Amino acid sequence: MDYANKTLADALAAQYVAGTLRGAARRRFEALLPGHPALRAAVADWQARLMPLTAVIDAQAPPAHTWARIEQRLWPAAAAAAAAVALAPLPWWRGLAFWRAASGLATVAALSLAVLLARPDAPQPPVMVVLQTTGNDPAVAGSVVASFSADGRAAVARPVQPVALQTDRTLELWWAPAEGKPKSLGLIRADGATVLRPGALPGGIRGSRIDHMAVSVEPAGGSPTGQPTGPVVFYGKLVP
Repeated sequence: MDYANKTLADALAAQYVAGTLRGAARRRFEALLPGHPALRAAVADWQARLMPLTAVIDAQAPPAHTWARIEQRLWPAAAAAAAAVALAPLPWWRGLAFWRAASGLATVAALSLAVLLARPDAPQPPVMVVLQTTGNDPAVAGSVVASFSADGRAAVARPVQPVALQTDRTLELWWAPAEGKPKSLGLIRADGATVLRPGALPGGIRGSRIDHMAVSVEPAGGSPTGQPTGPVVFYGKLVP
């Protein structure tokens, strides 16, 4: 493959940063990074695009059952011994095995904590929707990338290349279910990234039953009717 090709490098970097490039393909991509400046530049660009998502997402505490899963995966024998001791009918003061198991369990807990702090549960990757130009305006080309956190609480939209607009016009981003009226996600910049308002998609990108997205050209300040009034210049379907 020609990794110097900007289109290819951009597509691979987008999947890598979003977390959808996994397994052997991800390891191969990481091995290629040191020798391919185009790939490194594309990764840095996508990180800059998606970074605003992390600024508006609250830190999440790992669930309680994470401890049990870590113990079962890393030390199955110790976890089984601890469970057996817990079910033993002998009083605690008469069993040396109890103290050995307790000591082992303390070691397991300490090591589990170290593993948890070093490698916290990975959050779900953001969902990206690529909106392609519709051709309704010959002056508008390229595409718009909209990135959403899995819970829909954070979103960023950005034209891949600047869009030329009249001074009294702006771009407005919309989403809609398969059947139903479009709903506005807000105005977006024509020449850079826009962090959309928190909670723009109630229920998350999946729970909102979103089917497609579009960008229309509207008067300054946005659509006066709550529905697209100008030409729809970008359109994209959400891929399941």
